[in-house]
Amino acid sequence: MSNGEDNRLPLYAQVENVIIDRISNGSLPPGTRLPSEDSLVQEYAVSRTTIRAAIQSLVQRGLVEIRRGKGTFVTYPKITQELTELTGFVEDMQALGRHAAAKVLDQQVVAANQVVARQLALPQGAPVVRIQRVRLADGMPLSFDETYLPKELGEKVMADNLETEPIFSLLEQKYRTPLVEAEYQLEAICADATVATALCIDVGSAIFLIERTSYYPSTNSKSPCGAAIRQSGGVFRYQAASNSIACTMSFRL
Repeated sequence: MSNGEDNRLPLYAQVENVIIDRISNGSLPPGTRLPSEDSLVQEYAVSRTTIRAAIQSLVQRGLVEIRRGKGTFVTYPKITQELTELTGFVEDMQALGRHAAAKVLDQQVVAANQVVARQLALPQGAPVVRIQRVRLADGMPLSFDETYLPKELGEKVMADNLETEPIFSLLEQKYRTPLVEAEYQLEAICADATVATALCIDVGSAIFLIERTSYYPSTNSKSPCGAAIRQSGGVFRYQAASNSIACTMSFRL
């Protein structure tokens, strides 16, 4: 099925190399669905077992991913995010040459639970605004964001177009809340049903969780402005309060 030195490779490796070449030259760009098993069997004149071995090797290399019930897709390049600078999702994606977008799932006033209250230095049960969004890169769901803001500030932010305006930019530029410092906690977890649905992945898929608490300057040197949780395997959750912003960010592994 190939010429030269590739003929000495196992058939599955030859098929794998052809697919890698197609990914490299752009004929199979990121996000593209690979042809079906039957189509690949016919195209390369090999057995179904050979095709499956080639696909599994590509999965192990991180070049493709299998989405149950949907097919096999070319993966996007891994994203590296520097935690030494306070940047938002849009800035990170622009730096990588990717188009960032957001889809608002829900926004409402809720009572701060114990975790949110602790991160934002508020009494448990205090009213806060919760904003849930899916963040996309080139149209692909990449993270789930859950942002918590103090009620007064959050109700202002909810009036903005959060599908086009980044929350961090609004806080710093429109509402004059400069973010000067952040603390992070990182953890590998499994996606729950809410996150899996938002990110189009299977429940239990491995994702990366980042908890971020951001601070803005105050008369007491600095105060927490919010908390954020970003989970990737695909998810971002942001939490923010009077003088702090807490974010939880989750990403696919």
